[in-house]
Amino acid sequence: MGPHIVSAFDDDLIAVQARISEMGGLAEDLLSSALEAVKNRDPQLAQEVIARDKRLDALEVEVERLTTRVIALRQPMAGDLRILISALKMASTLERVGDLSKNIARRAVYLASVRPVKISSSIVRMGTQTLGQLTEVLDAYTSKDTALAVAIWRRDVEIDEIYNSIFREVVTYMMEDPRTIGLGSQLLFIAKNLERIGDHTTHLAEMVYYIVEGEPLGDDRPKGEPIGLEGL
Repeated sequence: MGPHIVSAFDDDLIAVQARISEMGGLAEDLLSSALEAVKNRDPQLAQEVIARDKRLDALEVEVERLTTRVIALRQPMAGDLRILISALKMASTLERVGDLSKNIARRAVYLASVRPVKISSSIVRMGTQTLGQLTEVLDAYTSKDTALAVAIWRRDVEIDEIYNSIFREVVTYMMEDPRTIGLGSQLLFIAKNLERIGDHTTHLAEMVYYIVEGEPLGDDRPKGEPIGLEGL
């Protein structure tokens, strides 16, 4: 898309995309820090994640305000309109990633208060893969790389399969020792939050594809099978 006759319009679009990039960087950092808090049993770092999520909330409001103003004043069409509509959706999605990271941090405060368990390392590995996919989709947004966006979209099934594996592991752990039910529940909440972040990452990939290609990515994304208690 080339420059507009009204250069202020270009400035507005750049400002909107810059806010999305800032939100993406902050969402990445919050998730990374929340995982560090779980891994290192660090309640202080977890509290910092909880406090810093407010900045992500404020940025979402700023994106909504800025995008609404640009649409009202400039009446954009085609690619410009896709950028702005997608920005609204991406801001909401990234705010949700921040909320889920904050939830993980809250669980990390609890985990730091009880004895260490080996299962936590499985959670951290799942988190590392989830964070990696989030980083990649934000790179795809910056570079407008639809091939990368599609690849991430297809790989969400990997996160689903890790979640199912952890679910079985934690439930078995709780069945073998009912005294661990409280701890196991916290671990399951963290794993579920990570699985949801994986879903949000695929939504971001869909937005990248829509911005560049001008059409939806599709609705046949590979998904893992819902987990049950059969066979435990």
